[in-house]
Amino acid sequence: MRSGALDRVPAPALFIASGLTQYVGAAIAVGLFATVAAPTVAWLRIVVAAVVLVLWRRPWRTRWDRRDLLAAALFGAVLAAMNVAFYVAIDHLPLGTAVAIEFIGPVAVAAVTGRGWRERAGIALAAAGVVLLAGVTVQQHDGGGGGPDVVVGLIAIGVSALCWAGYILLGRRIAVRGSGVSSLSLAMVAGAVVFAPFLARDAVPVLADWRLALAVIGVGVLSSAVPYAIDQVVLRRIGAAAFAVLLALLPATAAVVGAVALRQWPHGLEVVGLLAVSGAIVLTSGRSAPASRAPEPVTPG
Repeated sequence: MRSGALDRVPAPALFIASGLTQYVGAAIAVGLFATVAAPTVAWLRIVVAAVVLVLWRRPWRTRWDRRDLLAAALFGAVLAAMNVAFYVAIDHLPLGTAVAIEFIGPVAVAAVTGRGWRERAGIALAAAGVVLLAGVTVQQHDGGGGGPDVVVGLIAIGVSALCWAGYILLGRRIAVRGSGVSSLSLAMVAGAVVFAPFLARDAVPVLADWRLALAVIGVGVLSSAVPYAIDQVVLRRIGAAAFAVLLALLPATAAVVGAVALRQWPHGLEVVGLLAVSGAIVLTSGRSAPASRAPEPVTPG
């Protein structure tokens, strides 16, 4: 995607559009779960994104050494695991709740790598928000007893948050080497290959139904390719403080998309939990460069 036209659009508007695009893609994915299992939809999304990014960046034109390839492969495996776990989570949890809880990953990385009061306060605030969201979610299901579905969702989003933390740490190393989206394209291919033995067979029926195939392509493009391209433009134009505020809007953006597209309306304490997580994001991102989503920013979903 050429950035010339995008450069004329205000950065905040682009960032919000990127978030909306990602979570609209996630909402479409949720609609597919009744027909195709959530992990399979996640894998197909990775495949679609890999194809789009490889055709766009043509990584074969770059010279790669063994270390670069291994780093990209590990990065891709973590990225794929993050997305598979996220899709399993949103099959059992409201979209806004899942996104907010998942942010404990980057907030924890900021808290561990930072040394100021903001990082300590941020992780405490995020933890309180996550506990609140998880507690409300458990109480709202199965007559207040929680149930296995909710437990599966909470475990899956915890795994996704852990993978997001790993994604950040690995992504920073790749970003320093300056390979950017080309490395991401290789990582997507690696992630697709790693999970293919487990999920490719279940994806075969999608190829026989053009409507399912079109929906999956839409998920891949909306949730991966378009946001990656937009975020490249945004992160070149905004400072750390503005990035923190915009990043904090993502849980709310996911909640809005969930409410409008999936009828997942947040209530009372859930809103408080979302606000707590958003506040934690602002605290922990305010003085750091927008590299927390490096090498090419990606919010799972």
